[in-house]
Amino acid sequence: MREILGRRRRLRLRRRARPAQLDAALTCATAWRWPVLPGVGLEAAGGRGGRGRGCACPDPECAVPGAHPFDPGLLAATTDERMVRWWWANRPAAPILLATGGHAPCALSLPAVAAARALVELDRMGVRLGPVVATPTRWSLMVAPYSLERLGELLHAQDWVPSSLRFHGEGGYLVLPPSEAGAGQVRWERAPASDAPWLPDVGTVLDALVEASSGAPDGGSRLAY
Repeated sequence: MREILGRRRRLRLRRRARPAQLDAALTCATAWRWPVLPGVGLEAAGGRGGRGRGCACPDPECAVPGAHPFDPGLLAATTDERMVRWWWANRPAAPILLATGGHAPCALSLPAVAAARALVELDRMGVRLGPVVATPTRWSLMVAPYSLERLGELLHAQDWVPSSLRFHGEGGYLVLPPSEAGAGQVRWERAPASDAPWLPDVGTVLDALVEASSGAPDGGSRLAY
């Protein structure tokens, strides 16, 4: 009896000590069926001659330190629980990357200042938004999956699109909370529902962003940053 109680106590302790990244990665992969993989991550503190924490990849001039696939590559993204557990057991601090497109969520991203203004404006317009991922430099509005063909048609139909917009679709990826990358801590500006996150249509969000950004009284953009 004492041995059984001891095993149960050790199991509870292991669960309590489980890294936040693993919990979040498991939620994405198993509860929401979002394919994930670990990002390359950052160097240990004091790396590269004390110049701060750069990317752990071999490129000293990496443009997105810590926040990109390396080993494994993007095609390894999975919803398999055993694989997710193995990855983060070996690299507990690794950023969580969502492989966007296909049947997985996609996103539109804006510089942080412009995105904060956009959310206020879209709320005023009554546009229902899904989860929003925030870093100190960019915010990403998550949307339902779309194909590159659909995106091309939507962009072609617009007279003008804010140049600061980026699209995370098929063949792309998005860093998810609670990851840490070179740009800083990744967090939910608007967290997904715990059971089945709702995602808006990309066309609805794109139309609203274009309308919001082109309606400044001086003829400029409300989403300038």
